[in-house]
Amino acid sequence: MREPGSLLASGRDSDIFEYGEGLVLRRSRRGRSMATEAKVMEYVREHGFPAPKVHDLNEDGTELVMERVDGPTMLEVLGARPWTIRRQAFVLGTLHNSLHEIEGPEWVRPSPLGVGTQLVHLDLHPGNVIISEVGPVVIDWANAARGDGNADAALTWLLMSAGSVETGSAKSALLEIGRSVLIRSFLKRFDRAKVAAQLPAVVAWKLTDPHMSEVEQEAMRALLSKELFSH
Repeated sequence: MREPGSLLASGRDSDIFEYGEGLVLRRSRRGRSMATEAKVMEYVREHGFPAPKVHDLNEDGTELVMERVDGPTMLEVLGARPWTIRRQAFVLGTLHNSLHEIEGPEWVRPSPLGVGTQLVHLDLHPGNVIISEVGPVVIDWANAARGDGNADAALTWLLMSAGSVETGSAKSALLEIGRSVLIRSFLKRFDRAKVAAQLPAVVAWKLTDPHMSEVEQEAMRALLSKELFSH
């Protein structure tokens, strides 16, 4: 592989670089192989699901060349055009349901959340959906697994509920209202009781994530308590 161009973005364990027209290179900073991730992306595309096209992978899997998908994330769209909240929630729920219709192949890991045969993303939230000119495209397939789609939806519910928002301003109050509308609209795409039944295991698992702040952890516990006492 040739040397990439300028740095475009950085995530928790990888950097994204320009790599010629219509391409980007994703490079792991921790030496993690993305071979399975690349295989999952090709697999879902074969089933008609929107993911970036894979172009090349180096020998040890630490550098992945893939299609460049331009456009804002769904999270950015929600911030810029809050009147589209219900529409974006519908799109997000539809993406989940479409993905869960795909059989999880035997070569992906079993999900740490719920037993099942569906392909699950386990990080499918508004920050990992790019709204491109041709429609939504799902990125960041590092957590993909074979499991229960209800647990996948419960994790997204939890992540959308627990994301921290600055308090003490009119803007924060509006953001909290928007968050509630987003979550309610998202959950309408599922059997809420089945998704809620997965919350205790999902919260317990996510509380072990070192990247979650104390504020986010408290929000996760609050959501679980609210759901447990509402039934």
